[in-house]
Amino acid sequence: MDLRHLRYFVAVAEERHFGRAAERLHMAQPPLSQQIRQLEAELGVELLRRTTRRVDLTEAGRAYLARARAILADVDEAGHHARRVAAGTVGHLAIGCVGSATYSLLPALSRRLSEALPGVDFSFRGEMLAPDQVEALRTGAIDVALLRPPSADPSLTVHALRRDRLVVAVPVDHPLARRKRLRVADLAGTDLIVHSADRRSVMYDVVMALLRGAGVEPHVRHEVGETSTLVTLVAGGLGVAVVPEPVTALALDGVAYLPLTGSDARVDLAVAHRADRAEPHLERTVGIIRAAF
Repeated sequence: MDLRHLRYFVAVAEERHFGRAAERLHMAQPPLSQQIRQLEAELGVELLRRTTRRVDLTEAGRAYLARARAILADVDEAGHHARRVAAGTVGHLAIGCVGSATYSLLPALSRRLSEALPGVDFSFRGEMLAPDQVEALRTGAIDVALLRPPSADPSLTVHALRRDRLVVAVPVDHPLARRKRLRVADLAGTDLIVHSADRRSVMYDVVMALLRGAGVEPHVRHEVGETSTLVTLVAGGLGVAVVPEPVTALALDGVAYLPLTGSDARVDLAVAHRADRAEPHLERTVGIIRAAF
């Protein structure tokens, strides 16, 4: 028995006529009748009661028809689902976002992905530091990361998206807030709020290298894990912070954002996933993210 026998039987059962069923199946009537008899012989039951005018279902035939329809529907759905998987239009993906991407990019990006791939179930985790994202990629807690790229890691595939300018978040009543722009040297002696060194933040390393490259000895007052907390402390007057320009989307009362001069006052943004992952829906998602930039 194969699926062909089920399709033949369903056609005859629905048409109640071998001739019409044969036309529907685009085949001759004698082979169709022979196939149905082979099916009945294999099952050991009579499915159809034949008369000169029509064909009727036996009780066994009615029961078999219900199950045959369900089997064929499941087979058709399985094929449809397999084609959607191959096309990358279904699945589940968890995306982790660095803090600045959470505020500036995530709203528009989530809409774009949902519109382009409505069959993919997306979930998002915001306010993740790059080391936490890398670990989450390795363990499978997330599938894709928007991050500030860490040092080279052969276990990851990383695509650069853009370079973001760095700006300085300052309390509005701070003396530096009267400036139109700042140099790195202007931060000498200023209380700083930075991302956590203990959690191996990429932004911590970027800011420290920038300050020391300008001969400024950092005066760190607070270390935090989340960018939103960092900006909140700035609003509270506890210090200033060097942040990527997209953080300006996090508009808080009491905070001013000033451009930081210098060609090296930039930080990369990238999309990453595990190098051993190549599912179609993941590749399509990464392609959409890259195209957005």
